Amino acid sequence: MINTKNIALLLLATFLTGACGNSEKQKKTANNTRSGHGNHEMPEAAGYGYADSLNDGLIMQDTLKGSPARTAMTTIGKTHFHINYHSPGAKGRVIWGGLVPYNTVWVTGAHTATSLNINQPVTIGAKKIEAGTYAIFTIPGEKEWIFILNKNYRQHLADDYSEAEDVLRVPVQPQENKMTQRLTYYITRDTDSTGHINIMWDKIKIAVPVTTAK
Repeated sequence: MINTKNIALLLLATFLTGACGNSEKQKKTANNTRSGHGNHEMPEAAGYGYADSLNDGLIMQDTLKGSPARTAMTTIGKTHFHINYHSPGAKGRVIWGGLVPYNTVWVTGAHTATSLNINQPVTIGAKKIEAGTYAIFTIPGEKEWIFILNKNYRQHLADDYSEAEDVLRVPVQPQENKMTQRLTYYITRDTDSTGHINIMWDKIKIAVPVTTAK
């Protein structure tokens, strides 16, 4: 004889387990700074899955040609950060002081300039940056980098770069990091109003602190 009470309890337990799992998945999606857009997922940018699998050691040899377009984004407080960039690969080359010279303005990506869009003013270093779209450049050094935001985000590499169009220059300290085969940007949300723009490649990482309005 079928015990309808036991079946009802079993169905309830199954429903609750599924609901908890979906809730946890939604939390992870909302906090995913590379594939989350607000509280919903966006389609993967070209090369996203390959590059992250390579960086995580799931792919042992980088056979991808070129520098695929990638995206990093998250929301801190009321401010949405959206970065578009191209991701070159290390491929056994000497990166710092080799492929990327020290003490020279670098596009910090490939092809077109990396762009940062913010929909609200933010503070980086001690300077307030108005809402808008900017190009990200850096000047890598052995002991110190300069992080740059520039008005001209529609340019190829640093061909048209002009220091006169800089809106921000802030020094940051490079950190030793795990080997990252493909250049990767990601944004961390530390509190409701603070976070970092992070750039990783080869065995170096820089983290640029940002503060938003609550």
